[in-house]
Amino acid sequence: MPCPLIANADVIRVTRLDGCGRPVCGEDNGFTFDCFATLAMNANVEEGQDVTYTAANGRQCGFKRGCPTFNGYDLELNFFTVSPEFIEITTGNPVMYGFDGTPIGYDDCSIQCNSGFAIELWAEVLGEDVCDADASGDGAWIYFLLPWVTNGQLGDLEVGSEAVSLVLNGATRAGGGWGSGPYDVMPVDAAGTPGPMLTPVGKNCHRRTFVTTVAPPEPVCAYTPVLCDSSS
Repeated sequence: MPCPLIANADVIRVTRLDGCGRPVCGEDNGFTFDCFATLAMNANVEEGQDVTYTAANGRQCGFKRGCPTFNGYDLELNFFTVSPEFIEITTGNPVMYGFDGTPIGYDDCSIQCNSGFAIELWAEVLGEDVCDADASGDGAWIYFLLPWVTNGQLGDLEVGSEAVSLVLNGATRAGGGWGSGPYDVMPVDAAGTPGPMLTPVGKNCHRRTFVTTVAPPEPVCAYTPVLCDSSS
């Protein structure tokens, strides 16, 4: 697949992280959904300081271009589903439960800067060789991983006569402990066996993108378990 084309976005999964950017294992630490419009990943770059050497006669003797500093990505996720579980994982604000223990709402309290989450996004790939006879799987997807997102907060909300969408803002961080991750997201052999990423995410990286033939998880409007082992 030499020149994959990105089609529409398909599925997003968020995973709760601890204060060091490591996945939190357990039953209520993941959420997968598809009711979203866009995920914007805007590069936050600080321009470097240029240095100019100017002689007394006004002639420029030398010039050195400043090196920009990449601070990460500022995220803006536009979504439709008002899920208390999703909002709790991404913002750290508490869930409100009904009499039977079912999540029915959430509170807007404060920005939890000490909480974090990871975002994975799958977008369908177009290409003549996606479903070749020799290819494994049922298609191909561009897989985006943002292994550590912090400062999750909900944006402005307007409820009226038209369809209502919500906005989640956040910012990526480098480092963390995602490693190869707790999920099977890529083929690990010629037979197409799903497994974790073969190369761990680097400590100074904010995003990873690659083509995979492992299908995304099914959307579930409820908490999903995060199963970890010592190799993640």
